[in-house]
Amino acid sequence: MSANLIASLRLQCGGPRDGALLRFSLGSALLADGDAGAAIDELRRAVGFDPAYSAAWKLLGKACLAHGDEAAAAEAWRSGIAAATHRGDKQAEKEMGVFLRRLEKPRR
Repeated sequence: MSANLIASLRLQCGGPRDGALLRFSLGSALLADGDAGAAIDELRRAVGFDPAYSAAWKLLGKACLAHGDEAAAAEAWRSGIAAATHRGDKQAEKEMGVFLRRLEKPRR
């Protein structure tokens, strides 16, 4: 199912419907399919289309973390917190703040 969804979404890239939502959807599908590297690429494109898209920043952080890049995850969440704060998206701001604190928490 996810392979069909991914293929369908990829067909729309570069067309008239290409944008933040399409790239977010593709990134989400790729991450769910286990391809964190490709998900990162698409989610970066999503925030390129709309830098205020806090959900895309949040998922980009998760994809970076799944890919093993904690520094990039923290950077994505910091950018996402700034975007969410600017838009007044308190829930996304809180969630990314929690993710960031957990990531930065000293490990025993």
